[in-house]
Amino acid sequence: MEANPRSTGRLPAAFLTPGSSSFMDFLGEHSPELLPGKRVLPPVQGVIEAPHGTTIVAASFPGGVVLAGDRRATMGNMIAQRDIEKVFPADEYSAVGIAGTAGLAVEMVKLFQLELEHFEKVEGAQLSLEGKANRLSTMIRSNLGMAMQGLAVVPLFAGWDVDREKGRIFSYDVTGGRSEEHGYAATGSGSIFARGSMKKLYREDLTEEQALTLVIQALYDAADEDSATGGPDVGRRIYPIVTVITDEGFRKLTEAEASEIAHAVLERRREQPDGPRASLL
Repeated sequence: MEANPRSTGRLPAAFLTPGSSSFMDFLGEHSPELLPGKRVLPPVQGVIEAPHGTTIVAASFPGGVVLAGDRRATMGNMIAQRDIEKVFPADEYSAVGIAGTAGLAVEMVKLFQLELEHFEKVEGAQLSLEGKANRLSTMIRSNLGMAMQGLAVVPLFAGWDVDREKGRIFSYDVTGGRSEEHGYAATGSGSIFARGSMKKLYREDLTEEQALTLVIQALYDAADEDSATGGPDVGRRIYPIVTVITDEGFRKLTEAEASEIAHAVLERRREQPDGPRASLL
């Protein structure tokens, strides 16, 4: 009589020899209830109140791409958290910033990280940046049922394309629809203001330092107009999370580096509260 793997403490053979390079497909086959989009919510009336992440911005420059996010999470008209982290490394050459329902978004990021790590271990090579963007699109689409109940996740994905030798940015809608953004992008409640700010300040020949300053300026403008977006909090020493992805890989700015740029922006805003001026022609 064959021993039950559960009673012996051993994993079933299928777990040791996965047939798919997709961790999501593997999990969906063996334990689909663990996938966020497969959970069934109890019937509710009215809007579900849950902490939401707000504004994420990205900008490319000739040597790579910058991805940054503010630190505020809101729940209705209340501030749920002042120092939430919304930007995470996906793998060595890419990162994802989250907007939408915070709990689901963080869980999706962790699953996305596992998906990329699983593929690399099974296939012995990394997915292309295009492939990573497609995998994230599939994850967002699987969450559509939750999104229809008000628990949407709308991330921003950026990374260094090893094949094309350039930084690239991808935005998404709640159905998983993917669009490649050229130059700059924003998502979240303050995105319309951040995008407007970057539209006037962005240039294709930005240096890395200028791109870092650009995203901080954009987040400041978003916080200036959108109550759900948090600006640099000097009193509490809470500054935006800022990351850079180049041919050398993912790097998160230290608190000292982020605060130095934020303080420089704040100092100039004392002279020009509305920020730098773009020329008319």
